[in-house]
Amino acid sequence: MFYKMKKVLIITYYWPPAGGPGVQRWLKFVKYLPDFDIQPIVYIPENPTYPLVDTNLLAEVPKEVTILKNKIIEPYAWASMFSKNSTKKISSGIIPAQKKQSFMQKMMLWVRGNLFIPDARALWVKPSISYLSEYIQENNIETIITTGPPHSLHLIGLGLKKKLNVKWIADFRDPWTTIGYHKALKLTKKSAQKHKDLESEVMNSADELIVTSPTTKKEFEAITNKPIHVITNGYDAERIAKLSLDEKFTLAHIGSFLSDRNPQIVWQVLEELINENADFASDFQLKLIGATSQEVLASINDYGLNDYVNNLGYVSHQEAVEHQRKSQVLLLIEIDSEETKSIIPGKVFEYIVSERPIVAVGPQGSDFAEIITGTNTGNFFTYNEKENLKTILQKHYEAYKRNELKAYGVGLQQYSRKNLTQKLSEIIKSL
Repeated sequence: MFYKMKKVLIITYYWPPAGGPGVQRWLKFVKYLPDFDIQPIVYIPENPTYPLVDTNLLAEVPKEVTILKNKIIEPYAWASMFSKNSTKKISSGIIPAQKKQSFMQKMMLWVRGNLFIPDARALWVKPSISYLSEYIQENNIETIITTGPPHSLHLIGLGLKKKLNVKWIADFRDPWTTIGYHKALKLTKKSAQKHKDLESEVMNSADELIVTSPTTKKEFEAITNKPIHVITNGYDAERIAKLSLDEKFTLAHIGSFLSDRNPQIVWQVLEELINENADFASDFQLKLIGATSQEVLASINDYGLNDYVNNLGYVSHQEAVEHQRKSQVLLLIEIDSEETKSIIPGKVFEYIVSERPIVAVGPQGSDFAEIITGTNTGNFFTYNEKENLKTILQKHYEAYKRNELKAYGVGLQQYSRKNLTQKLSEIIKSL
């Protein structure tokens, strides 16, 4: 008997060749949805301005998936004519500290926050509603999914819901008005309220909401009574040959190192270990892989660590995973604030299957702390646990000298991309 797969239209901005963590979540869901009798159709911009590009990811797009494209007007493309470097940093989330912002950066942040609500992709909303309305009706699509940020894509879902009354799932990879950079946008009172109003309308109009952390779920429950599901990011089976570990005692941070994520506690501990132990100083290397803010680099210099830094910049996802597997210890940092407790960085899940011990620093009550400690893959520290952090780094160094440094994870399968996609498929089928 022939079984007809259920169609679902996925509306996303980030898609290969976009690089960075934003693209991974839905690229992998699309990969595995057909295994659960769901046919994904993906809608993306035809001419996007991606701050990071990784052409290697194009090979991971399933050949059988239908990709719809529609032109987008990108303000960041205009802004780059005035300041390409500032535009690239701001569009990728690297916002300089207030006192170090140039006039151009201040102006760009004000324009971004007050003229383009909820974000710089707002001009794609109306054309997308028009284009997709016709496609949805012609192809008998009953369910759509929007994923943000950019949260403008949820306004596309809102428009299609009002126009066609399709079933709509809104996926929030990050929160909307409580995300760390939101308060840096120099919002007027009126603009801030407009963000709040749109956030509430989206959450109360969608049929189901998906979030990536328990804390975000609790936060959203204060705004809506709609069903909210937690589906974290995850890891996929990477085809990487067994790699030799770095000869140096490498402490590797992989991913964007934002200005507000600057962990003075780590630099203090490393400075002390280097000054107190000549062997540690000889063996140690700090690896930075990904875009790193000038404020972080300046702090590293202030603590006398420049000679120990290997700053590799942005690399492909494949290379990043290789460095995860080769590094002696993996460093994970989150901003020390109430708003960031809900953030579970996507790299956490690749970290936990790397077999390398994780050293994580973040605010008390962080959702990602439970994942790391619960899987026995590392240690978590708050920003006032300097001596405990120092003790663990010393122990890791001693294990490195004995060639015994390794993490032994447990319960990792729950975070596999295929298992997470099964959870998603059950939500889609329930509508």
